[in-house]
Amino acid sequence: MNIKNNINLLERELSEKKCKLIAVSKTQPVEKIMEAYQAGQRVFGENKAKELEKKFVELPKDIEWHMIGHLQTNKVKYIAPFVSLIHSVDSQKLLEEINKQGNKCNRVIPCLLQVHIANEESKFGLKYENLITLLDTVNNYPFVKVTGLMGMATLTDDEKQIAKEFTQLKHYFEELKSKKFSKNIEMKELSMGMSSDYTIAVELGSTMVRIGTAIFGERNKT
Repeated sequence: MNIKNNINLLERELSEKKCKLIAVSKTQPVEKIMEAYQAGQRVFGENKAKELEKKFVELPKDIEWHMIGHLQTNKVKYIAPFVSLIHSVDSQKLLEEINKQGNKCNRVIPCLLQVHIANEESKFGLKYENLITLLDTVNNYPFVKVTGLMGMATLTDDEKQIAKEFTQLKHYFEELKSKKFSKNIEMKELSMGMSSDYTIAVELGSTMVRIGTAIFGERNKT
């Protein structure tokens, strides 16, 4: 698995579409992340707050770290001082905690709201009506900046199903861009697409894709 070549190929493909590559480094050792870093990659995504905190300490400080996994409220404190973007805000309670920790660190924390679009109940995310309700409360949280939406499609080989789900998320995104919200909401990022479905996501308007396997190979699941 040639990490440098994989990154170069992805960057060429994505740059035409003005889409940002987030290298998903969860469970990957520091050595592999450094290979990607030396190939020019500077944006990495992690699923677990404690692993993210550990890697932040060990790795170069010009890395932009994204939290892409489900985030428990009691884990926000570990990443609040440095995280560049939290993709997975899916509840009022979590938004409140991010605001509280942002206040403690005296920094505004950028976030995406995760929308449930998959035909799988196991996936996290807000239903559209709950998304609207949550957006209406964001002005209460001065240490949070909502910069867009994130969604995960159904894990399936049915490309029509995946395209339908991403199209729905893109529709929500465009609809919200046209609305007036508080000044700490700016709909500019649409995070959708992973190794198995990123080509569909990019064609449908994703601004950032979260790719692990296509860079690092099959990950160690232990």
